[in-house]
Amino acid sequence: MASKPDPFYDLIMDENLAKNEWPEAKMAEACSKEKKSLMAQAMSKELFEKYKDHKSALAGWTIARAINTGVMYPGSFVGCHAGDQESYTDFKELFNPVIEGYHKGFKMDGSCRHVTDLDSSKIQHTLSESAQKRIVSTRIRVARNLGMFPLNSGGTRETRLEIATLMEKVFGTLDGDLAGQFFRHSNMTKEQEQQLVDDHFLFKGKDKMQAASGYHQYWPEGRGIFHNKEKTFLLWINEGDHCRIISMQQGGDVKAVFERLARGIAAIEEGVKKVTGKEDAFMVHDILGCVTNCPSNLGTGMRGSVHIKVPKLIAKHGLEGIDAMCRERNCQARGTSGEHTEVIDRIDVSNWRRLGFPEYQLVDDMISTVNRLAELEDELEG
Repeated sequence: MASKPDPFYDLIMDENLAKNEWPEAKMAEACSKEKKSLMAQAMSKELFEKYKDHKSALAGWTIARAINTGVMYPGSFVGCHAGDQESYTDFKELFNPVIEGYHKGFKMDGSCRHVTDLDSSKIQHTLSESAQKRIVSTRIRVARNLGMFPLNSGGTRETRLEIATLMEKVFGTLDGDLAGQFFRHSNMTKEQEQQLVDDHFLFKGKDKMQAASGYHQYWPEGRGIFHNKEKTFLLWINEGDHCRIISMQQGGDVKAVFERLARGIAAIEEGVKKVTGKEDAFMVHDILGCVTNCPSNLGTGMRGSVHIKVPKLIAKHGLEGIDAMCRERNCQARGTSGEHTEVIDRIDVSNWRRLGFPEYQLVDDMISTVNRLAELEDELEG
Protein backbone atom coordinates (compact mmCIF):
# COMPACT_ATOMS: atom_id res chain seq x y z
CA MET A 1 0.00 0.00 0.00
CA ALA A 2 1.42 3.36 -1.08
CA SER A 3 2.15 5.85 1.67
CA LYS A 4 0.08 9.02 1.86
CA PRO A 5 1.71 11.96 0.01
CA ASP A 6 3.47 14.44 2.27
CA PRO A 7 2.40 18.01 1.32
CA PHE A 8 5.68 19.40 2.69
CA TYR A 9 7.77 17.38 0.21
CA ASP A 10 5.69 15.57 -2.42
CA LEU A 11 4.22 17.11 -5.54
CA ILE A 12 0.46 17.16 -5.00
CA MET A 13 -1.49 18.48 -7.96
CA ASP A 14 -4.84 20.20 -7.74
CA GLU A 15 -7.39 17.57 -8.79
CA ASN A 16 -8.58 19.60 -11.78
CA LEU A 17 -5.09 20.50 -12.96
CA ALA A 18 -4.11 16.84 -12.62
CA LYS A 19 -6.76 16.14 -15.29
CA ASN A 20 -5.57 19.13 -17.32
CA GLU A 21 -8.82 20.96 -16.60
CA TRP A 22 -9.37 24.59 -15.60
CA PRO A 23 -9.77 24.77 -11.77
CA GLU A 24 -12.87 26.97 -11.80
CA ALA A 25 -13.69 26.99 -8.09
CA LYS A 26 -10.15 27.44 -6.80
CA MET A 27 -9.30 30.16 -9.30
CA ALA A 28 -12.48 31.97 -8.29
CA GLU A 29 -11.29 31.74 -4.68
CA ALA A 30 -7.80 32.97 -5.63
CA CYS A 31 -9.24 35.92 -7.56
CA SER A 32 -11.60 36.87 -4.73
CA LYS A 33 -8.78 37.54 -2.29
CA GLU A 34 -7.92 41.13 -1.42
CA LYS A 35 -4.30 40.40 -2.28
CA LYS A 36 -4.33 38.17 -5.34
CA SER A 37 -1.20 36.29 -6.34
CA LEU A 38 0.57 37.60 -9.42
CA MET A 39 -0.42 34.38 -11.18
CA ALA A 40 -4.12 34.93 -10.40
CA GLN A 41 -3.88 38.48 -11.75
CA ALA A 42 -2.40 37.25 -15.04
CA MET A 43 -4.19 33.92 -15.57
CA SER A 44 -7.55 33.33 -17.24
CA LYS A 45 -9.57 30.36 -18.43
CA GLU A 46 -8.97 31.48 -22.02
CA LEU A 47 -5.21 31.46 -21.48
CA PHE A 48 -5.38 28.03 -19.87
CA GLU A 49 -7.37 26.60 -22.78
CA LYS A 50 -4.89 28.12 -25.25
CA TYR A 51 -1.85 26.51 -23.62
CA LYS A 52 -3.19 23.38 -21.91
CA ASP A 53 -1.92 20.92 -24.53
CA HIS A 54 1.51 22.50 -24.96
CA LYS A 55 4.64 21.01 -23.37
CA SER A 56 8.04 22.68 -23.22
CA ALA A 57 10.83 20.88 -25.03
CA LEU A 58 13.27 20.11 -22.20
CA ALA A 59 11.10 19.47 -19.13
CA GLY A 60 7.75 18.78 -20.77
CA TRP A 61 6.44 21.66 -18.63
CA THR A 62 2.75 22.48 -18.88
CA ILE A 63 0.57 25.42 -17.94
CA ALA A 64 -1.11 23.18 -15.33
CA ARG A 65 2.21 22.50 -13.62
CA ALA A 66 3.19 26.17 -13.90
CA ILE A 67 0.18 27.46 -11.93
CA ASN A 68 -0.26 24.60 -9.44
CA THR A 69 1.31 26.45 -6.48
CA GLY A 70 -1.02 29.43 -6.81
CA VAL A 71 -4.07 27.21 -7.25
CA MET A 72 -3.23 24.98 -4.28
CA TYR A 73 -2.21 27.94 -2.10
CA PRO A 74 -4.12 31.08 -3.12
CA GLY A 75 -2.26 33.09 -0.48
CA SER A 76 1.07 32.74 -2.30
CA PHE A 77 2.54 36.01 -3.56
CA VAL A 78 3.84 34.84 -6.96
CA GLY A 79 1.90 31.61 -7.51
CA CYS A 80 3.70 30.12 -10.50
CA HIS A 81 6.99 28.44 -11.41
CA ALA A 82 8.97 27.55 -14.51
CA GLY A 83 10.17 24.02 -15.32
CA ASP A 84 12.93 25.01 -17.74
CA GLN A 85 14.23 28.09 -19.53
CA GLU A 86 11.78 27.53 -22.41
CA SER A 87 8.84 27.92 -20.00
CA TYR A 88 9.42 31.67 -19.84
CA THR A 89 9.08 31.91 -23.64
CA ASP A 90 6.48 29.20 -24.27
CA PHE A 91 4.10 30.56 -21.61
CA LYS A 92 5.08 34.21 -21.89
CA GLU A 93 1.47 35.42 -21.69
CA LEU A 94 1.49 34.14 -18.11
CA PHE A 95 5.08 34.84 -17.12
CA ASN A 96 5.61 38.28 -18.68
CA PRO A 97 2.96 40.08 -16.58
CA VAL A 98 4.09 38.14 -13.48
CA ILE A 99 7.68 39.27 -14.07
CA GLU A 100 6.63 42.87 -14.61
CA GLY A 101 4.39 42.72 -11.55
CA TYR A 102 7.16 41.52 -9.28
CA HIS A 103 10.12 43.39 -10.74
CA LYS A 104 8.64 46.89 -10.82
CA GLY A 105 9.93 48.99 -13.71
CA PHE A 106 11.27 46.06 -15.72
CA LYS A 107 9.49 45.74 -19.07
CA MET A 108 9.25 42.57 -21.12
CA ASP A 109 8.73 44.45 -24.41
CA GLY A 110 12.44 44.25 -25.29
CA SER A 111 13.31 47.71 -23.96
CA CYS A 112 14.95 46.29 -20.81
CA ARG A 113 17.85 43.87 -20.51
CA HIS A 114 19.50 42.49 -17.41
CA VAL A 115 23.25 42.99 -16.99
CA THR A 116 25.35 41.04 -14.46
CA ASP A 117 28.16 42.98 -12.76
CA LEU A 118 29.91 41.69 -9.63
CA ASP A 119 32.65 44.35 -9.58
CA SER A 120 32.99 45.37 -5.92
CA SER A 121 34.96 48.53 -6.84
CA LYS A 122 31.70 50.01 -8.14
CA ILE A 123 30.03 49.88 -4.69
CA GLN A 124 29.65 53.53 -3.70
CA HIS A 125 28.47 53.36 -0.09
CA THR A 126 30.47 52.25 2.93
CA LEU A 127 29.02 51.12 6.23
CA SER A 128 28.96 53.75 8.95
CA GLU A 129 30.79 53.12 12.21
CA SER A 130 27.44 52.82 13.97
CA ALA A 131 26.17 50.24 11.47
CA GLN A 132 29.41 48.27 11.70
CA LYS A 133 29.16 47.84 15.45
CA ARG A 134 25.51 46.72 15.24
CA ILE A 135 25.93 44.12 12.46
CA VAL A 136 26.19 40.55 13.70
CA SER A 137 26.84 38.81 10.38
CA THR A 138 26.79 39.29 6.60
CA ARG A 139 25.53 36.81 4.01
CA ILE A 140 25.19 37.19 0.24
CA ARG A 141 23.85 34.40 -1.93
CA VAL A 142 22.92 33.88 -5.56
CA ALA A 143 20.88 31.24 -7.36
CA ARG A 144 22.38 29.51 -10.38
CA ASN A 145 21.02 26.73 -12.56
CA LEU A 146 23.06 24.51 -14.86
CA GLY A 147 22.28 24.97 -18.54
CA MET A 148 22.31 21.28 -19.44
CA PHE A 149 19.43 20.26 -17.13
CA PRO A 150 15.79 21.25 -16.63
CA LEU A 151 15.00 23.37 -13.59
CA ASN A 152 14.28 21.23 -10.52
CA SER A 153 10.54 21.94 -10.68
CA GLY A 154 10.57 20.08 -13.99
CA GLY A 155 13.40 17.70 -13.12
CA THR A 156 13.46 14.04 -12.13
CA ARG A 157 15.18 11.91 -9.49
CA GLU A 158 17.83 11.13 -12.11
CA THR A 159 18.54 14.76 -13.03
CA ARG A 160 18.93 15.68 -9.36
CA LEU A 161 21.40 12.83 -8.82
CA GLU A 162 23.30 13.77 -12.00
CA ILE A 163 23.56 17.39 -10.82
CA ALA A 164 24.88 16.34 -7.41
CA THR A 165 27.45 14.02 -8.99
CA LEU A 166 28.55 16.70 -11.45
CA MET A 167 28.91 19.31 -8.72
CA GLU A 168 30.92 16.91 -6.56
CA LYS A 169 33.44 16.78 -9.41
CA VAL A 170 33.33 20.58 -9.73
CA PHE A 171 34.11 20.96 -6.02
CA GLY A 172 37.26 18.94 -6.65
CA THR A 173 38.51 21.71 -8.96
CA LEU A 174 38.35 24.39 -6.24
CA ASP A 175 41.51 25.44 -4.47
CA GLY A 176 42.81 27.96 -1.94
CA ASP A 177 40.26 29.42 0.46
CA LEU A 178 37.37 28.09 -1.69
CA ALA A 179 38.33 24.42 -1.32
CA GLY A 180 36.29 22.28 1.05
CA GLN A 181 34.04 19.25 1.50
CA PHE A 182 30.69 18.12 0.06
CA PHE A 183 28.09 16.43 2.27
CA ARG A 184 25.13 14.61 0.71
CA HIS A 185 21.87 14.57 2.64
CA SER A 186 21.37 10.92 1.78
CA ASN A 187 24.59 9.59 3.29
CA MET A 188 25.99 12.10 5.79
CA THR A 189 26.72 10.71 9.24
CA LYS A 190 24.74 11.73 12.32
CA GLU A 191 27.77 13.65 13.52
CA GLN A 192 28.10 15.51 10.22
CA GLU A 193 24.39 16.30 10.22
CA GLN A 194 24.51 17.65 13.77
CA GLN A 195 27.52 19.82 12.94
CA LEU A 196 25.70 21.30 9.93
CA VAL A 197 22.68 21.97 12.15
CA ASP A 198 24.90 23.64 14.76
CA ASP A 199 26.48 25.78 12.03
CA HIS A 200 22.98 26.72 10.72
CA PHE A 201 23.97 25.36 7.30
CA LEU A 202 21.58 22.44 6.92
CA PHE A 203 18.54 23.02 4.72
CA LYS A 204 15.56 20.72 5.16
CA GLY A 205 13.02 21.64 2.50
CA LYS A 206 9.64 21.18 4.18
CA ASP A 207 7.70 23.98 2.46
CA LYS A 208 4.20 23.33 1.13
CA MET A 209 4.20 26.09 -1.47
CA GLN A 210 7.57 25.06 -2.84
CA ALA A 211 6.56 21.39 -2.76
CA ALA A 212 3.53 22.20 -4.93
CA SER A 213 5.92 23.40 -7.64
CA GLY A 214 7.90 20.16 -7.56
CA TYR A 215 10.94 21.63 -5.75
CA HIS A 216 11.15 18.95 -3.06
CA GLN A 217 10.32 15.79 -5.01
CA TYR A 218 12.47 12.70 -4.27
CA TRP A 219 13.76 14.23 -1.03
CA PRO A 220 16.52 13.83 0.13
CA GLU A 221 18.09 12.30 -2.99
CA GLY A 222 20.47 14.54 -4.91
CA ARG A 223 20.62 17.15 -2.14
CA GLY A 224 23.80 18.26 -0.46
CA ILE A 225 25.87 21.01 1.13
CA PHE A 226 29.40 22.09 0.33
CA HIS A 227 31.45 24.39 2.51
CA ASN A 228 35.07 25.53 2.61
CA LYS A 229 37.33 24.98 5.60
CA GLU A 230 36.64 28.42 7.04
CA LYS A 231 32.85 27.95 6.57
CA THR A 232 32.63 31.26 4.71
CA PHE A 233 31.84 29.84 1.25
CA LEU A 234 28.95 27.41 0.80
CA LEU A 235 26.78 25.82 -1.86
CA TRP A 236 23.36 24.27 -1.39
CA ILE A 237 22.77 21.68 -4.08
CA ASN A 238 19.20 21.08 -5.30
CA GLU A 239 17.55 22.88 -2.39
CA GLY A 240 15.31 24.63 -4.93
CA ASP A 241 17.47 25.86 -7.77
CA HIS A 242 20.40 23.66 -8.76
CA CYS A 243 22.91 25.78 -6.83
CA ARG A 244 22.68 28.38 -4.10
CA ILE A 245 26.13 29.93 -3.93
CA ILE A 246 26.68 31.62 -0.57
CA SER A 247 29.40 33.84 0.89
CA MET A 248 29.15 34.70 4.57
CA GLN A 249 31.06 35.69 7.68
CA GLN A 250 30.63 37.24 11.09
CA GLY A 251 30.65 41.04 11.28
CA GLY A 252 29.98 43.68 8.67
CA ASP A 253 32.77 43.44 6.07
CA VAL A 254 30.28 43.46 3.20
CA LYS A 255 32.90 44.07 0.51
CA ALA A 256 34.96 41.05 1.57
CA VAL A 257 31.85 38.85 1.49
CA PHE A 258 30.86 40.21 -1.95
CA GLU A 259 34.36 39.77 -3.37
CA ARG A 260 34.53 36.16 -2.15
CA LEU A 261 31.13 35.51 -3.71
CA ALA A 262 32.29 36.88 -7.07
CA ARG A 263 35.42 34.72 -6.98
CA GLY A 264 33.36 31.71 -5.97
CA ILE A 265 30.83 32.13 -8.77
CA ALA A 266 33.64 32.44 -11.32
CA ALA A 267 35.41 29.36 -9.94
CA ILE A 268 32.22 27.27 -9.99
CA GLU A 269 31.45 28.38 -13.55
CA GLU A 270 34.95 27.47 -14.73
CA GLY A 271 34.73 24.16 -12.88
CA VAL A 272 31.45 23.25 -14.61
CA LYS A 273 32.95 24.11 -17.99
CA LYS A 274 36.03 22.01 -17.24
CA VAL A 275 34.08 18.97 -16.03
CA THR A 276 31.39 19.03 -18.75
CA GLY A 277 33.39 20.41 -21.67
CA LYS A 278 30.49 22.76 -22.35
CA GLU A 279 30.98 26.47 -22.94
CA ASP A 280 27.75 27.57 -21.28
CA ALA A 281 27.75 26.50 -17.65
CA PHE A 282 24.75 28.38 -16.28
CA MET A 283 21.24 28.89 -17.60
CA VAL A 284 21.19 32.50 -18.84
CA HIS A 285 18.49 34.35 -20.79
CA ASP A 286 19.33 37.27 -23.11
CA ILE A 287 16.82 39.55 -21.39
CA LEU A 288 16.16 37.95 -18.00
CA GLY A 289 19.74 37.19 -16.96
CA CYS A 290 20.14 34.15 -14.70
CA VAL A 291 17.12 31.84 -15.02
CA THR A 292 15.47 30.49 -11.87
CA ASN A 293 12.51 28.30 -10.87
CA CYS A 294 10.60 31.22 -9.37
CA PRO A 295 10.16 34.45 -11.37
CA SER A 296 10.98 36.42 -8.21
CA ASN A 297 14.66 35.39 -8.40
CA LEU A 298 15.30 36.13 -12.07
CA GLY A 299 18.20 38.38 -13.04
CA THR A 300 20.77 38.38 -10.29
CA GLY A 301 19.15 35.64 -8.22
CA MET A 302 20.79 37.54 -5.37
CA ARG A 303 19.94 38.29 -1.78
CA GLY A 304 22.54 40.32 0.07
CA SER A 305 21.73 40.56 3.77
CA VAL A 306 23.01 41.45 7.20
CA HIS A 307 21.73 40.59 10.67
CA ILE A 308 21.66 43.83 12.60
CA LYS A 309 20.72 44.59 16.20
CA VAL A 310 18.30 47.54 16.42
CA PRO A 311 16.28 46.74 19.59
CA LYS A 312 14.84 50.24 20.09
CA LEU A 313 13.63 50.44 16.50
CA ILE A 314 12.05 47.01 16.90
CA ALA A 315 10.31 48.10 20.12
CA LYS A 316 9.01 51.32 18.58
CA HIS A 317 8.03 50.28 15.05
CA GLY A 318 7.93 46.48 14.98
CA LEU A 319 9.05 44.41 12.01
CA GLU A 320 6.26 45.71 9.77
CA GLY A 321 7.19 49.34 10.40
CA ILE A 322 10.90 48.72 9.83
CA ASP A 323 10.10 46.78 6.67
CA ALA A 324 8.15 49.78 5.35
CA MET A 325 11.21 51.98 5.91
CA CYS A 326 13.39 49.45 4.09
CA ARG A 327 10.99 49.18 1.14
CA GLU A 328 11.39 52.92 0.54
CA ARG A 329 15.07 52.16 -0.08
CA ASN A 330 14.53 49.06 -2.25
CA CYS A 331 15.23 46.65 0.60
CA GLN A 332 13.20 44.51 2.98
CA ALA A 333 13.33 43.54 6.63
CA ARG A 334 12.67 39.97 7.73
CA GLY A 335 12.60 38.11 11.04
CA THR A 336 15.67 37.00 12.92
CA SER A 337 15.88 33.70 10.98
CA GLY A 338 14.61 34.98 7.64
CA GLU A 339 11.25 35.20 5.93
CA HIS A 340 8.12 34.35 7.97
CA THR A 341 10.11 34.14 11.23
CA GLU A 342 9.72 36.09 14.44
CA VAL A 343 11.88 38.97 15.59
CA ILE A 344 14.00 38.20 18.63
CA ASP A 345 16.85 40.64 19.11
CA ARG A 346 17.85 41.44 15.56
CA ILE A 347 16.46 41.72 12.04
CA ASP A 348 17.59 40.55 8.64
CA VAL A 349 17.92 43.41 6.11
CA SER A 350 18.37 42.55 2.43
CA ASN A 351 17.91 43.90 -1.09
CA TRP A 352 14.44 43.55 -2.59
CA ARG A 353 15.25 44.14 -6.25
CA ARG A 354 16.67 41.30 -8.36
CA LEU A 355 16.10 41.94 -12.06
CA GLY A 356 17.39 44.85 -14.16
CA PHE A 357 20.02 46.00 -11.67
CA PRO A 358 23.66 44.89 -11.36
CA GLU A 359 24.71 43.06 -8.24
CA TYR A 360 26.95 45.84 -6.94
CA GLN A 361 23.98 48.25 -6.99
CA LEU A 362 21.89 45.87 -4.90
CA VAL A 363 24.69 45.71 -2.33
CA ASP A 364 24.70 49.51 -2.37
CA ASP A 365 20.95 49.48 -1.65
CA MET A 366 21.51 47.25 1.36
CA ILE A 367 24.42 49.27 2.77
CA SER A 368 22.59 52.61 2.53
CA THR A 369 19.49 51.10 4.16
CA VAL A 370 21.48 49.61 7.03
CA ASN A 371 23.23 52.95 7.59
CA ARG A 372 19.85 54.66 7.86
CA LEU A 373 18.52 52.11 10.37
CA ALA A 374 21.66 52.49 12.48
CA GLU A 375 21.22 56.26 12.39
CA LEU A 376 17.61 55.97 13.59
CA GLU A 377 18.67 53.58 16.37
CA ASP A 378 21.30 56.11 17.45
CA GLU A 379 18.62 58.82 17.66
CA LEU A 380 16.42 56.62 19.86
CA GLU A 381 19.34 55.91 22.15
CA GLY A 382 19.75 59.64 22.58
